[in-house]
Amino acid sequence: MGEVRQVKGCCPLDCQDTCAWVAEVEEGRVVAVRGARDHPFTRGVLCAKVNDYQARTYAPDRLLHPLRRVGPKGSDRFERISWEAAAALIAERFRAIADRHGPQALLPHRYLGSMGVVQRRAPMRLFHALGASRLQGGICSVAAIATAAEGLPLGFDPEDMAESRLILLWGLNLLTTCHHHWHFVQEARRRHGARILCLDPIRTRTARQCDEHIALRPGSDAVLAAGMARVMLEERLADLGFARGACADFDALAAQVAPWTPERVAKACGIPAETVPRLARDFAAARPAAIRVGVGPQQTVHGEEFLRAVHALAVLGGHWRHRGGGVLTIATPGLDDLRAERADLIPPGAAPRALDMARLGATLTDPALDPPVMGLMVWGTNPAVVQPDAGRVRRGLAREDLFTVVIEHFLTDTARHADVVLPSTTQLEHFDVLGAWGHQYVTVNLPAIAPLGEAKSHGEIMRLLARSLGLDHPALREDDETIAASALPPGLTLAALKEAGWVKMEKPPPRLDGAGLRLARGVTPPPAPPEGMLRLLTPKAHFFLNSSFANQPRQRRAQGAPRLEMAPADAAARGLGEGQAVRIGNARGTILATLHVTDAVPPGVAALPGKWWEADGAVANLLTPSAWSPGGQPAYNDVFVAVEAPAAAAYSWR
Repeated sequence: MGEVRQVKGCCPLDCQDTCAWVAEVEEGRVVAVRGARDHPFTRGVLCAKVNDYQARTYAPDRLLHPLRRVGPKGSDRFERISWEAAAALIAERFRAIADRHGPQALLPHRYLGSMGVVQRRAPMRLFHALGASRLQGGICSVAAIATAAEGLPLGFDPEDMAESRLILLWGLNLLTTCHHHWHFVQEARRRHGARILCLDPIRTRTARQCDEHIALRPGSDAVLAAGMARVMLEERLADLGFARGACADFDALAAQVAPWTPERVAKACGIPAETVPRLARDFAAARPAAIRVGVGPQQTVHGEEFLRAVHALAVLGGHWRHRGGGVLTIATPGLDDLRAERADLIPPGAAPRALDMARLGATLTDPALDPPVMGLMVWGTNPAVVQPDAGRVRRGLAREDLFTVVIEHFLTDTARHADVVLPSTTQLEHFDVLGAWGHQYVTVNLPAIAPLGEAKSHGEIMRLLARSLGLDHPALREDDETIAASALPPGLTLAALKEAGWVKMEKPPPRLDGAGLRLARGVTPPPAPPEGMLRLLTPKAHFFLNSSFANQPRQRRAQGAPRLEMAPADAAARGLGEGQAVRIGNARGTILATLHVTDAVPPGVAALPGKWWEADGAVANLLTPSAWSPGGQPAYNDVFVAVEAPAAAAYSWR
C-alpha cells in the first residue's frame, strides 16, 4: 500500500448541489472519491449517483481514442484513428461546409453534462471564431430564466431556508435530485419547528419525509396557487402594503384569482376543497414561509404561468421581508462563465443567427432552413435521449449529409450517429472551475490523475482544432486555467480559489419594494387526458443524472429495469398487472417498460422515472411533442399516452 494523496475537486454534473469532493489517489490511481467534510453544503456526503465516480473514469467501455465512422449512422461501426487524423478530417469538412454554405451552416450543441467553465464553454471559442450559428435557450429551467427577465427574483441563499417557519417543496423530489438542500430543511425543523409540505403528484422519497403531501393533479399548480391567493385576499391575510409596493398590477392580480374558489380549485387539482384555505392560512401566518420550486411544474406550456403564480403567493404573504422567506428557484454564485466563450471572436460585421438548442430536431430536419445545418459538434449532452421529440432529433442525426462530431466519455445514442467521436477527459483528469445553480459557492476541480488513453479536455480539443483550422487568435491558444479564470467574479483570484478549494460569494437577498412586478398573466387549468390515455411524467431517477450513468453497472443494478408506475384503478381498467411488460405509446411512437402498480401515483397519471438509452427500450422523449412555453421551455410533462400489453414477446431487461 502506497501513500494516499488527496486532491480537491468537485462533481461536474447538472445538479443544484455541485458537491465539493476529495479524490484519494494511490500509486497513480484514484481509489475513492469522498464528499468534502468542510464544505457547508456537501458535508462529507456524495449522492447515490456519483459516490463511486472513479468507476466512470476506469469503466471498461470508456472511450479513450478518437473514432471515425465506417458504417451507417447509428450502426455502432467505428474505427480507431489518431488525433491528427481526426483533427484534419474535422477541419477539412468544416472548412468545406463553410465555403459552400457559409459558416452559419456549422452549429455547436452543448448543455450541462459538465457545468465546468472549460468543459462547457471552451469549444464555443472555436465556433465564434468561425462565425458559426450561435446557440440559445435550454431544456431545463427555461421558464425560470424567462420570468427572471420579467423581473421576478430567482431566489435567495438556500442556507437561509434554515430560518423558515414553513417550507413548501413545490414540484421537486429534494431527496433524489439535490439531497444536500435537505440539511437546511432539517435545520428549519430543529430551530423553529418548521412544517415541511410537499406539493407533488407523486408520493416521492421526499413526500414521505414531509409533514404533509398534497398530491395535486399534474399541471394544476398555478390553479392551486391562485386559490390560495384568493383566500389570502378574501380573508385579509395578505400583507397588502408590501404587495402593492412590489406588484405593479395588484388589482389585476386580485381580479385574476377571484374566480378560483376552493371548490373550483379542488375540482381542477384533484384535492379536497378544505385543503385550499388551510394551506393559504398556514402560508400567510408563517413568518417567513419559503416556496422551494422544482423544475417539473415548469416543464409544460404554462411553465411561466406557474412561476408567476407562486411568486404572487410569496408577494402577498410579504415573505420577502424576512430572511428565509420568498421563492427559491435558482441560486448562483455570480460566476460569469459566458465570458469564457469569447463572443468577441465573432468576425467583424458578422451577425450569426441564434438557434434554439431545445429545437434541435426541428433545426436538423427543416427543409426551409437557410442555410441548412451541415456540420454539427455535440458535447456535454445526449440529445438523442434528452431532447423533446427525440424521434425527430434522431432523424436529423441520421442524415447522411450531416457531418457530426461528438465529444464524449461513452458511445451514447448520440455518439452512435457521429462521423467522428472524440474522447473527453472525466472530472478526475482535468482542471476546471464550477459555479452552481443551487448555492452560492465557486468550486475548483484539480486534476487527480493524468488523462487515460488519449482523452483530452475540451480546452485542449479547442486548441487542437483551432490549429488544424488555421485560426490563430491568442484566445484560441489560452490554457485551461486561463480560460477558467476569465469567468471568476470580481475579487476572486484563481490562486485563492485553488488554495481554498471553494469560496462562497455572498449576495444580498433581492429587494422587491417598488419592484413593479407584473404577476397577472392568466391561470389555465390542466387539460383532461384524451379518452383512454394517461398523462405521462418522467421524474428524475434516483441513481441516474438525466441520461448519465444509465449505462453503468452499479447504477443500473440499483435503479432496476425501466418501470412504469400506475395507479391500481388505471391498471385494473386496462387488465394489467404488477410486473407485466407494457407498451407505452402515442402518435409519435412507442416504448417498452415493466409495470409497477402503486398508489404513489394518482389516477390518470403514469410515471416513468429516468432517462434511459435506446438499448433499454424506454426513451420516453420519443413520445414528447414539439411544444414549448412562451418563454421556450420544452413541455416534457404535457405528454399523453396509451398503455397496453405488447402484442409481441414479453419485454426483457438486461
